[in-house]
Amino acid sequence: MSTTPAPATKKKKQKKDPRDYTLDDAKQDFRIFLLAIWVHLGLPAPTPIQYDIARFIQLGPKRMIVMAFRGVGKSWITSAFVCWLLLNNPQLKILVVSASKERSDAFSIFTKRLINEVPMLQHLRAGEDQRDSNIAFDVGPATAAHAPSVKSIGITGQLTGSRADVIVADDVEVPKNSATQIQRDKLSELVKEFDAVLSPGGRIVYLGTPQTEMSLYNSLAQRGYVVRIWPARIPSSKLVEGYNGALAPYILKQINKGCKVGDPTDAKRFNSMDLMEREASYGRSGFALQFMLDTTLSDAERYPLKLSDFIVFNTHVDIHPQKIVWASKPELAINDLQPVGLAGDRYYSPMHISEERWVEYQGAVMAVDPSGRGKDETSYAVVKAGLGMLWLTDAGGISGGYEDGAMKELITVARKNKVKSILVESNFGDGMFTKLLQAALQKNKYLCGVEEVRHSKQKELRIIDTLEPVLNMHRLVVDPSVIHSDLKSDLRYQLFYQLTRITKERGALAHDDRVDALAMAVAHWLDILGRDVDAAVDSANEEALLNELDKFMMHCTGTPMKNLNKWVPQRA
Repeated sequence: MSTTPAPATKKKKQKKDPRDYTLDDAKQDFRIFLLAIWVHLGLPAPTPIQYDIARFIQLGPKRMIVMAFRGVGKSWITSAFVCWLLLNNPQLKILVVSASKERSDAFSIFTKRLINEVPMLQHLRAGEDQRDSNIAFDVGPATAAHAPSVKSIGITGQLTGSRADVIVADDVEVPKNSATQIQRDKLSELVKEFDAVLSPGGRIVYLGTPQTEMSLYNSLAQRGYVVRIWPARIPSSKLVEGYNGALAPYILKQINKGCKVGDPTDAKRFNSMDLMEREASYGRSGFALQFMLDTTLSDAERYPLKLSDFIVFNTHVDIHPQKIVWASKPELAINDLQPVGLAGDRYYSPMHISEERWVEYQGAVMAVDPSGRGKDETSYAVVKAGLGMLWLTDAGGISGGYEDGAMKELITVARKNKVKSILVESNFGDGMFTKLLQAALQKNKYLCGVEEVRHSKQKELRIIDTLEPVLNMHRLVVDPSVIHSDLKSDLRYQLFYQLTRITKERGALAHDDRVDALAMAVAHWLDILGRDVDAAVDSANEEALLNELDKFMMHCTGTPMKNLNKWVPQRA
């Protein structure tokens, strides 16, 4: 069943007075119908952007996402569109879904009022023997059917059993249902029900504002939905690229006409002063999301840990190069390592490695986050330290945690990496895991200390506060074998997925054990990270030179260099 009347073959000249149009004109062109509705509501004529949104909704694809700046009136436009669809085809069934029942009900109530009040729509009023509630009503010419002409429901409501030719998803994603990974996963599953509800040939129209880079709308775009974006200001060329081809052609035309970056795109709606006041009120990141539909700034703040800040290098079990230098040049990008970070994030090889001399690590620790109640794996990370740098040589997860097999596997990892100290998260089990691990170490004859670490700070804040400065300074080197091994795990259990998706919000991730273990290991070496890398290298070279001089003097005189200092004249 077609849900969109064929557009007029001839482009009609836009007229200022809706009385100059006929009913057939309004049926053919939704923009003309919208003008009549706006006049009825006592509003000024629709702005150019409102007309552009109306045209996209009328002629756009069957699966679309309308993202326009807050306050442009996209919900009102779409309510009018529902009326226009029913004017052209009263047999259509339309389902309105929002994050809350109240929101979707407000949409259907407004739609019903338009039908009852606008003269050209009054023949669509429900008859005495038809459904006529605010949240589920029929239109007069509609034949008997199980589904009402218009029905509203919350996204968590009972979608099963409904049928619709058109689904309007009006702000199904809001901060309350998308702040954590668990919530985002749940929302993603809920909207999949739309395909079971939609009639053959039907349409799905999403209206909304993205909350994060991992927004439902972005994932839908990857599944074939066509996204159209109308920001409140003329975007920069960099931001235009960030929209990935979704910027409305109308905005592109304004740019080509010479409009300056930052100019209002719809000055009749919000002028420059108004936008400045709103930016001051919302804050920079809030304005970027709500009015520019730009997730770049938000993601930089919400997801501070990035793959590109690592140095990827083949580590050695005993020694490391004196100096290793980070860079993110395109030619250093590693193409055979699949990045699981956010868009554009990738791994890089070092720009420079000092090959002339390698030195021994200063130490190696393994941090363990035992499987607690509700968890199904024990996570670990092995981090070694040397000359102001940290080296991630191993990381992963083990099923269970208290069983002999899991203990033995942890000891195998520690032995392989020559770990001399194991850090254990002590917040679970009242020290039981530590006692079992100590017994297992003794049984397997591996000499290694075990130290309990207790945390009181919120986990997400602690992890970010520990890892962010280390990564920002590019002090963490990771062996590519760690990345390859990590990719074999389920996505949500992967260390580098967790690292790039963690935010400061409590419960941001469904699983965070591996990144927690890494943060524990890195925190152990924070004192070493306080040293300047060049100073540490110079100090190591000086110490090596003195050692060589000692050996030389012992060979020549039988006395170490330090014992000869008393015979060397001192400067005044």
